[in-house]
Amino acid sequence: MCRDIQFRRLPEIDPAKLMALMNDPEIRRHLPLASGDFGPAECERFVAAKEEMWQQHGFGPWAFVQHGELIGWGGLQPEGDDADVGLILRPQAWGVGRHLYGKIVKFAFEELELDSVIALLPPTRKRGGGLQRLGFEPDGEVVIGGERFVRFRLWRAGLQ
Repeated sequence: MCRDIQFRRLPEIDPAKLMALMNDPEIRRHLPLASGDFGPAECERFVAAKEEMWQQHGFGPWAFVQHGELIGWGGLQPEGDDADVGLILRPQAWGVGRHLYGKIVKFAFEELELDSVIALLPPTRKRGGGLQRLGFEPDGEVVIGGERFVRFRLWRAGLQ
């Protein structure tokens, strides 16, 4: 089930598929920074901003494609001096999140040689237990765009 997931750059994805994903109410309820309709102009700006991360930092989010269908996007995004691990998946794909997370963290620690990564959870995600089982530790709170997030940190040294 997990072996056939491809990591692709966002510009390779049909904008209509990305817009459908980003307008899904089940997904939007966990994206407190998203507001209004995610239409063609928003999609174009979104993809350009994510590609710029790759150009400036050498990392950024990927699109996740399984059997030719977009199941989500995520990866590493710069957040201040940190790299934020994020996964935005269709509800039907939630079962592959741990597999994707493993590949993202391996990329962060082995290829980018980062010392730590963070994960930010909005208040709608009540528990951080899943992150803690993966080795993340609570690391305070941050406010981004006027929205509060709980920050968790995973240290590379803690995995060895």
